[in-house]
Amino acid sequence: MTIPITFRIGALVFATTAFYGYVGQLVPQKEVQPPQETILSSDMTTADMTKVGREIMAGKGLCITCHTIGKSGALRFPDLDGIGARAANRIPGMSDVDYLAQSMYAPDSYIVEGFNPGMPVINKPPIGLTDQEILTVIAALQSLGGTPTVTLQTTHRYYGGAAAPAGTPGPAAAPAPAPAGEPGKKLPLTIPKKGAATGREGGGAQ
Repeated sequence: MTIPITFRIGALVFATTAFYGYVGQLVPQKEVQPPQETILSSDMTTADMTKVGREIMAGKGLCITCHTIGKSGALRFPDLDGIGARAANRIPGMSDVDYLAQSMYAPDSYIVEGFNPGMPVINKPPIGLTDQEILTVIAALQSLGGTPTVTLQTTHRYYGGAAAPAGTPGPAAAPAPAPAGEPGKKLPLTIPKKGAATGREGGGAQ
């Protein structure tokens, strides 16, 4: 008895579909959820910021996707172990806070020897961290070999959209919307009187 060609083709398609369906079920399935939105309280301590910063580094900030902590060898990006101690000495005249901020706001301004450019600007899409979220990441980075010093009122040369010329230590060339101050200096919060015209407060989210 000869089986019609259409039935043979149909049987082959069915068998192939069933086989690949079975193989697909053997592959572990993992559901990837979007990063949770970070809620920052105005009364967070530096220790709280350090904890939140580490969570952002591993989640929304995607830092650990490329960077390692405590590894050596042929790495894609610099290992972050000890960065809290090295940051203040990377670029003469630049504080650790400014250096760590520059590495996220303007990552191509300084490239560690032996590595290539490639890190995205962290405060723009697709990552898009806010100024305050970046402050928590700075606290977390300071804790890697150093002592965290930043608070949610800390300002730096890139805070609020200000940007100094690439590779030039010192204050920003253009006035920043955020309160002026020395790099890493803690600024008090100012509460405007009722009815007064206000701009953005220091430490406010973007």
